[in-house]
Amino acid sequence: MTRVLVVDDEPQLLRALRVNLRARGYEVETAADGTGALRAVAAMAPDLVVLDLGLPGLDGMEVLRSLRGWSAVPVIVLSGRAEGRDKVRALEAGADDYVTKPFGMAELIARIRAVTRRRHSDGTRRTVRIGGHTVDLEARTVTADEGVPAVRLTPTEWRLLDVLASHPGKLVSGRQLLAEVWGPGYVRESHYLRQYLAQLRRKLEPEPSRPRQLLTEPGMGYRFQP
Repeated sequence: MTRVLVVDDEPQLLRALRVNLRARGYEVETAADGTGALRAVAAMAPDLVVLDLGLPGLDGMEVLRSLRGWSAVPVIVLSGRAEGRDKVRALEAGADDYVTKPFGMAELIARIRAVTRRRHSDGTRRTVRIGGHTVDLEARTVTADEGVPAVRLTPTEWRLLDVLASHPGKLVSGRQLLAEVWGPGYVRESHYLRQYLAQLRRKLEPEPSRPRQLLTEPGMGYRFQP
């Protein structure tokens, strides 16, 4: 199920979006301000964020810039600002689409589908093989080969594996992993990575002490080797 975070300070609009998206099969969480939005992204790892620009305190542009420092989650901006320069600023800051208020619900749903379809088609979410397991990152299921013990992953293990598998064969820094999985306030907690990578290896690697796919690059970061 696609997870959507809706961020807006208008209670009526939040309710309308929550009802309409859930009716179409989306899992929906909401936040009413920028600080809550950043916390929610770190906690729930949504597949898409619908973000109002006119938020109290930390405004939407600040939220977008902060997100792009540690997360690649797709963002659709909602805004009453129809000026072309506002759209350009949001898109240059990392927004994937821009919808001007007032908007039709059918249009927004179509844009959400288009953005999530692009996300699914670009290879960032897929099925991967690790040891004797087939791991479906979209459905969050692990299927074990015959004779291989079945395993279950925790929500944190899923988020960590998802980030690594989104960059196959590439080095991912410890700071990036910590920010995307636990949030930007945890970038110094390197012991979290050691603990959770060890757990993933015990569950998925045939020889956890000699991993072949969930690799540590000492002093640099981590790598998922397909």
